[in-house]
Amino acid sequence: MAILEKLLQRAGEAQKNLVLPEGHDARVVAAANKVIEQNVAKSVVVLGNEEEIQKSCAEAGITERKFSCIDPATSDQLESYAKELQSSRAKKGKNITLEKAVEMMKNRLFYGCMMTKLKVVDAMVAGSIASTGDMLRSAFTVVGTQPGIKTASSTFIMDLATPSPAGDTTMLFADCAVVPEPDAETLVDIALATAQTHKALIGTQPRVAFVCFSTKGSGGDHPLVVKVRKAAEMAKKIVEEQGLDIVIDGELQADAAIVPAIAASKCPDSPLKGSANILVFPDLNVGNTCYKMIQRLAGASALGPALQGLACPINDLSRGCSVDDIVATSAIAICQSLV
Repeated sequence: MAILEKLLQRAGEAQKNLVLPEGHDARVVAAANKVIEQNVAKSVVVLGNEEEIQKSCAEAGITERKFSCIDPATSDQLESYAKELQSSRAKKGKNITLEKAVEMMKNRLFYGCMMTKLKVVDAMVAGSIASTGDMLRSAFTVVGTQPGIKTASSTFIMDLATPSPAGDTTMLFADCAVVPEPDAETLVDIALATAQTHKALIGTQPRVAFVCFSTKGSGGDHPLVVKVRKAAEMAKKIVEEQGLDIVIDGELQADAAIVPAIAASKCPDSPLKGSANILVFPDLNVGNTCYKMIQRLAGASALGPALQGLACPINDLSRGCSVDDIVATSAIAICQSLV
């Protein structure tokens, strides 16, 4: 069974609740209906006023809505959500007036994030119209990041056409979409968040390799190598201190990370032994290039990017997404809510 089929099945079994904020997009209302029809979620709330929802449904050919609708601007919860936002901003030393908070909560992205934060729903998916920057801004403002993680990042779920040399059919690549030039501390955040995503989506032990052009010092003390090496050492310490069920190593070249025979030669003492199922790249340039090459030359399917590191399951879409893309991302977000 392909990884997407497994995620759709797991999401359906969980019977969670989802919010899709962009009701002014015909693809979103079509996806909302499809999520219910395919039993991916128990319920779906679409945000928008009645006029735009009707227009979107007409464009999508929907005559029977399977989802419910809320207009943030006229919602009964608008003021209470605004007060919650006002209070949470004040705790961070960023005071805003109630009037300002109300205006912010009229924004569908902010409203959907607050629904997720308050567990009115279990997950949110948006970005078919909104930019990634707008998505992240609303998420940072309303929900923030997970305890112990300062940076939100992303991962691609790579469904391999043929198993890796270690036998994995699915790998996670991070970060390939959000953070351009992470420092060592940010790489640690990316690694730990990706490990959590792996547990939520795949369910097996995360085996994390910090990759670059050097294996255990073969690249000398180039600044990039030093950065990756430092990140691996910091991540190992956190895993040990917190007793996390994660195997981590670095710095490693990609072949030493994923090919047992090469690992036995290049880094025989590596705890990964060439069996990494998560690759953490040194920067966005490398990560984005690698995932696209694997996708286009090796025939792998790339699901995502899935956002991670946020305090609530909130996921982003490409503005060129299809209805099926929205359904798939919804399944990913719901599965992320299970840990």
